[in-house]
Amino acid sequence: MFSFATPSVYQSSKCFVTYGVMGHPNPEQIPTKGKPWSALLAQDFVHKVDLILPEELAQLVKDNITGDPSRAPIFYKVIMRLGQVLEGDFFTEYIKIGNIMMLSEGKIDSDNVFSLKEGMLTMHLDKETYERAGLVGKPHGVKGKRGLKPRWIVQFDLRSPSMLHGKKGFDRLAYACKNVFNTPVTWLFHNLSKTPVPDPLSKHHPTKYTSHPVVSEDLLANIPALKPPAAILSSSNRLDLDEFAEEIYEWLSLIRLESPRVNADDKVDPYLCDYTVPGNSEDIQTGKLCRISWQGFIPPKWTQRILADVILAIPSKSWFSLSTTTFARGIVGDSADCTILRPPNSPGEYFLWDIRRHD
Repeated sequence: MFSFATPSVYQSSKCFVTYGVMGHPNPEQIPTKGKPWSALLAQDFVHKVDLILPEELAQLVKDNITGDPSRAPIFYKVIMRLGQVLEGDFFTEYIKIGNIMMLSEGKIDSDNVFSLKEGMLTMHLDKETYERAGLVGKPHGVKGKRGLKPRWIVQFDLRSPSMLHGKKGFDRLAYACKNVFNTPVTWLFHNLSKTPVPDPLSKHHPTKYTSHPVVSEDLLANIPALKPPAAILSSSNRLDLDEFAEEIYEWLSLIRLESPRVNADDKVDPYLCDYTVPGNSEDIQTGKLCRISWQGFIPPKWTQRILADVILAIPSKSWFSLSTTTFARGIVGDSADCTILRPPNSPGEYFLWDIRRHD
């Protein structure tokens, strides 16, 4: 008898690797098209950002980026009903005129979750709630893999001229908010535009948070060769390039996780862990690293700005890595991740690891 896994609404995440060249960014007009910029902007709600670079460059980043407290992302936690988002000054000032992003609590593969970005309201609903709401949506998940608990997704473009009180489509949504989505939920809120006066958010008594950078210095680590061998690039050997990229991504991930396995003085028993820093022993160097992390409810435009600022702040031949991770959206904790590495002595060149969920 064969044992088959329980069908899931998700496919496993996939990693897309790119090695390319990017132009020098203009601080007045940061690129939005082409990788790696488009990969950063394609993420929805970023939860954590990690910057890894040599210790000797840490002061440059402090002077130009982290030293200014006003550059730290600010977000709010607020308890509201969905209907309160769609009424009064909040709807007019923040959605019709301004630009905000919001995410409610829960996991999209098990809970009723609402999100709002660029005026687009997205609702992930279970079958019972979807049928009670009487809204038009579509099945959520891979066809034939939706298991015994089907999920539905419903979307409304709230900036559409038809999304006004008195219009049939909007009134149907308002009715569902009053009779079905009438339970207060906890939201994360970030304002991407100018705050209106008076602030419609204030009457809901939000709690303010600031994502201050956490700096970890003097990380003594074994550092592999971060630039791909010329032989791999000249021969256009994709398999060798993929193997190199996989090993470097694993090493960067261990730095982000504060794993002792990459420490220069690590003496773990190989019986317990057989991980070794990739590369030949003569290519591995011991050096001090600095890791700077931000955690919170962060817009992709902020990570795009940070990438440009880092490129402009440090010498062009120096290496660095910038990683962004979105909120986990399912029970299994899967999330989208984007890691960018500029190899040493390679101005303009970059590695990009783009890990995407398939919901």
